[in-house]
Amino acid sequence: MPKLAAFPKAYIRPLCEGSMTLRQWVALAAPLKLDGLEYYSGFAELADPSRWAEARRTVEAEGMVIPMLCCSPDFSQPDPELRRREVEKEKTWIRLAAALGAGFCRVLSGQKRPELTKAQGLDIVVANIEACLPEAEKCGVTLILENHYKDDFWDFPEFAQKMDVFCELVNRIHHPRFGVNYDPSNAFLAGDDPLELLRRVKRRVVTMHASDRFLSEGTLEDLRREEGGAQGYAKRLRHGEIGKGLNDYDAIFGELRGVGFDSWISIEDGVDGMEQLAASVRFLRAKMAKYWPRPA
Repeated sequence: MPKLAAFPKAYIRPLCEGSMTLRQWVALAAPLKLDGLEYYSGFAELADPSRWAEARRTVEAEGMVIPMLCCSPDFSQPDPELRRREVEKEKTWIRLAAALGAGFCRVLSGQKRPELTKAQGLDIVVANIEACLPEAEKCGVTLILENHYKDDFWDFPEFAQKMDVFCELVNRIHHPRFGVNYDPSNAFLAGDDPLELLRRVKRRVVTMHASDRFLSEGTLEDLRREEGGAQGYAKRLRHGEIGKGLNDYDAIFGELRGVGFDSWISIEDGVDGMEQLAASVRFLRAKMAKYWPRPA
């Protein structure tokens, strides 16, 4: 059966600003009886390498592990020197992931800057991800490319946000330390069908973000007709309790079970509090037991 983790979606800014400690987050999450906690490279306490071991011990003392490190390298920088710096940052985060005991470290394509063509962007991003793979192999960490919307601290949405661009990028990189982190909700933000995307990349999926979205107004057809691209979509879509939104988790888990998926599912939820996150844990545990039943 896959294992279940959670990302502190509601507390990302306090943890990055230092007004909340990692120990406080672990204490909040411990009663949920999760298998792990996904961490983010921007957490204030992780800026000091001397605290990496302590961060790992704090989680493991509660019977959990840190399976995934969420990172946001901006690989689409037009300046070669800035791209080189992003690669070096990602290599540092790969080493951080290994120190935390994480087997997976996220990569992104970078921001969709107006001056960047599709062909230029793909060439740049592929080269930068491939430049990080030797470090990942050395550290025993797998790089996971997410079908992403936009980092909290970015000006523009993801370069490879749209399904066709994302799939083309995935298909250009083949390495045992590279795979996909599938997020069904982000497909809605791109105006794409989450299940169509999953069917196209399911054999490359090695981790998953579990979340759910609901429309605050209008219909999906209204959302897809809107002008202004993905930045406009976010106004209509809200995070919600998993199982009560737009995603069809029976279809999603059926597809993943069908290709032998047996890795980590990390919850991106709880923006309205820990009770919401607890409800999402219960929903996902029940669905996981249905699609990955334990042997009798």
